[in-house]
Amino acid sequence: MSQPTLWWLVTGAIVAVELLTGTFYLLMLGLGAVAAALAAHMGASLTVQVVLASLVGGGAVVIWHFKRSASRAEAPAQANPNVNLDIGETVQVASWNADGTASVHYRGAQWTVMHRAGINPAPGAYRVAEMVGNRLLVDKA
Repeated sequence: MSQPTLWWLVTGAIVAVELLTGTFYLLMLGLGAVAAALAAHMGASLTVQVVLASLVGGGAVVIWHFKRSASRAEAPAQANPNVNLDIGETVQVASWNADGTASVHYRGAQWTVMHRAGINPAPGAYRVAEMVGNRLLVDKA
């Protein structure tokens, strides 16, 4: 069996294992095997093929790891619009209570809203910034 065929079989095995486990990093290693297969098609030596597979696959893993860790700075669940679809929506506050809360009609129900510290409560439009239990924490819109 030729060297390119072996590299393509290795690539297929890596992709199959990735499909079974869901480990995206295995696809990056599969890219390294593809690079080695292409090098084998061009007649490179086995040493060059292995070094290329490790550099491309390992480099892709490192790049993906740093890219993924940099994007993990997500907001906590109570303030994350991907978790709570109410985040970013607008509510109309008619009047504020003395304790810093207000009652608003939102999504067909009565909700208690509270303003963020440092905001002067006044009637008007507010943007939902966070869910605190069953209350909406709002910022001035």
